[in-house]
Amino acid sequence: MISLTAARWCVLLAAILWSTSGAFTKVLRENTVFGLNEPSIDPLTIAFWRVVFAACVFLPTVRPREWTFRPALWLTGLAFALMNVLFVSAMAHGSSANTILLQYTAPMWVYVICVGILREPAERRGTVTLLFALAGIGILLVGGWTGGQLPALALAAGSGLTYALVMIGLRIQRGAASRWLTAFNHLLAAVVLLPIVWRYPLPSGPQFVVLFVYGTVQMSLPYWLLAVGLRRLSPQEVGTLTLIEPVLNPIWAYLASPATETPTVWTLAGGVCIVGALIYRYWPLPKEAI
Repeated sequence: MISLTAARWCVLLAAILWSTSGAFTKVLRENTVFGLNEPSIDPLTIAFWRVVFAACVFLPTVRPREWTFRPALWLTGLAFALMNVLFVSAMAHGSSANTILLQYTAPMWVYVICVGILREPAERRGTVTLLFALAGIGILLVGGWTGGQLPALALAAGSGLTYALVMIGLRIQRGAASRWLTAFNHLLAAVVLLPIVWRYPLPSGPQFVVLFVYGTVQMSLPYWLLAVGLRRLSPQEVGTLTLIEPVLNPIWAYLASPATETPTVWTLAGGVCIVGALIYRYWPLPKEAI
């Protein structure tokens, strides 16, 4: 059993690696110092190879006795596939900062679904979090309207909603092996995209290298680190530690492509509301204060 300090570092490192997604997408799509935007690569191609390489890492770790094929597995996998497409497309066509902020609204949509559809009891902390997050989303939409970013914002909002569906699906299947669930989700996401992307030209050799690192180091390794950290840490502490991702993601994207990733006032204001809501949601408070 690892120490608490080591567990916290595992979760922090996972969040830091996840935060580089915007930088990877911008390097492949924008004119950066690496010159990897030529030949032009479609966002769906990025989404496909990202999950293919991630699945190649996860599948060998799964034992045959861990395989299950309940209906919830397929529904969660399809939600994950759609989330992958929406997230990468939003990153490619819009601001990395807006995309990651809107995807991080997933816990709020989980709360809405659980209370409004699954009829779970509402609680004050969740309601306050939802209101602040909705204010942040509203600010981002106003900024997107004035900056011509509404289509990209719609994709990003969709990635947040589908991420919420994935979270609920994983919650329903909490008795299943996490390695199997993760491997299946990535593999199904690749299968869903295959009929579309096989008609697209293959990435260049250097682009393949970036896509391999994108899928393995940015996507697979953080899942393993998170699983290690969860052995010692509570979900609330993990949620708090991973808030570093929406803070760092726009920074890495800006460093990769400053011409396209300079945050606007709308992004900063909306980000303060959303990240503030998440801090309020996850930050440990005395029981009587919740």
